[in-house]
Amino acid sequence: MQLKFIRIMVEDQDRALDFYTNVLGFDKMADLPMGTFRWLTVTSPDGLAGVELVLEPLGFPPSRAYQKALFEAGIPATALITTDIAADVQRLKARGVVFRGEPQNMGLITAVVFEDTCGNLINLVQPAAQP
Repeated sequence: MQLKFIRIMVEDQDRALDFYTNVLGFDKMADLPMGTFRWLTVTSPDGLAGVELVLEPLGFPPSRAYQKALFEAGIPATALITTDIAADVQRLKARGVVFRGEPQNMGLITAVVFEDTCGNLINLVQPAAQP
């Protein structure tokens, strides 16, 4: 078995596509009509081949309540891994990304949370170098 699709709930698929491609630098993979919504996925140019992030619309009311509760509690919806957190934070801040603080060293990782403009918090994580 393998991971193929990882989903994140988004308020607006067009805004999410813009953020994840033009701000974060992901590539659009699939954009297929599915009723009133779309099957919309992006991939990371630095990620594992074949793994897609599904930008899933908030079409189910309980999912909207869940997303809002996570956001208000400061709990990230997912995490992205980086090899240079300082450079990525600087690059993303220059593109207008809102961070909730500065990167914090937590021993095995350095991490910082940012807003994705789609109702989610994302944890940006750099694993510590292994001796």
